[in-house]
Amino acid sequence: MTNSVEVVGRLGSRVTQRELPSGDIATGFAVIVDRPASDQMGNTKVDTMPCQTFRESVAKKVMAMEPGTQVSCTGVLRRRFWKSSGGLASALEIEVRALKRAAQ
Repeated sequence: MTNSVEVVGRLGSRVTQRELPSGDIATGFAVIVDRPASDQMGNTKVDTMPCQTFRESVAKKVMAMEPGTQVSCTGVLRRRFWKSSGGLASALEIEVRALKRAAQ
């Protein structure tokens, strides 16, 4: 078994950084991927993939890119848990380990 993800799409408009209690810096961003016409449902024509990295090299690259830049990300799929006002919450994210500009 292997946990490996590759996503090619457009960089979303917002890159965020936050320091975790451990001192690690988490850089969050989104990659927007067009759905094939056969997979479109109603007005949904894209999927927005939440991404996060703890690697400084990846963070520097993504922060230097303009929104809409075509990117290729590789990494692993992670489920993150946290406590919210409604109880335990979770989300799936791509933990990006490598990022590069993709051919248009």
